[in-house]
Amino acid sequence: SGQVFGLDQPVVIKMLDIEFAKQGLLGLAMELEDMDLPLLHGAVPTTNLEEAFTNVDYAIMCGAFPRKAGMERKDLLEKNAGIFKEQGVALGKFAKKNVKVLVVGNPANTNALLLQHYGNLPKENIVAMTRLDHNRARGMVGRKVGAPGHQVKNVIIWGNHSPTMYADLAHATVNGTPVKDVIKDDKWCDETFVTDVAQRGTTVIKVRGSSSATSAARGAIDSVRDWFQGKEGEFLSMGVWSDGTHYGIPAGVYYSVPCICKGNGEYQIVDGLPISEHARSYLDKTAQELLEERETALSFQ
Repeated sequence: SGQVFGLDQPVVIKMLDIEFAKQGLLGLAMELEDMDLPLLHGAVPTTNLEEAFTNVDYAIMCGAFPRKAGMERKDLLEKNAGIFKEQGVALGKFAKKNVKVLVVGNPANTNALLLQHYGNLPKENIVAMTRLDHNRARGMVGRKVGAPGHQVKNVIIWGNHSPTMYADLAHATVNGTPVKDVIKDDKWCDETFVTDVAQRGTTVIKVRGSSSATSAARGAIDSVRDWFQGKEGEFLSMGVWSDGTHYGIPAGVYYSVPCICKGNGEYQIVDGLPISEHARSYLDKTAQELLEERETALSFQ
């Protein structure tokens, strides 16, 4: 449609899946061809990493091993360590050197770390998707105040894409007015809202019997579009590499922070925002979880 990369940019979509899913992938490619999209100049279904990643400009990593009943988080990390080690090596070997990578498959932050570590990719070129959580937060605020979600700006998702994330309304506005001044309910803003955003994915699974799909796809589209085209004047939540110089976040993890998308695959972390003691406790808790995930995931060599 041109929504992501522009109305004059042809695209070739390479679709990678496991051998078991090959037939379904072939069918998806046929459907894309049959849509007769003017900017689609090719749909390549493949189970081969070299074919999938050769010369790619943007990679959206949707596939990850899903958490199953009775599975400990350590088990999930071990399963995904193997997947993202292999794909990281392939990206580093075959993709364009400046490839931009959006990691959607969970645990997204630590999967992003694995890709970078094993692919030796530029750290700033990988983003773990927290845009779905960002969109969820905007929508919840919009419904609370009776306004469309797009009129809610500068919500922030801090930390890991997990139940430890912190959805922050301290800097958020609706039609230019601070959200907290409109809602006038600190308990809702600081407790109910935070929990509801963090648990929204679990709630969706309970209701529909499977993980978020359409909303996750929308989050990925929003993420890549703004990363590529730019979106000045608004905070967007992105799980980016921490060098240890922002908000007391430890170095060496992918941590969601407020960013300004500059366009052409560049972003800038928003610095200098005041952090309350209440928020600090959440930021530290989710950082600790990411450090523990990193230690566990990198132990599987």
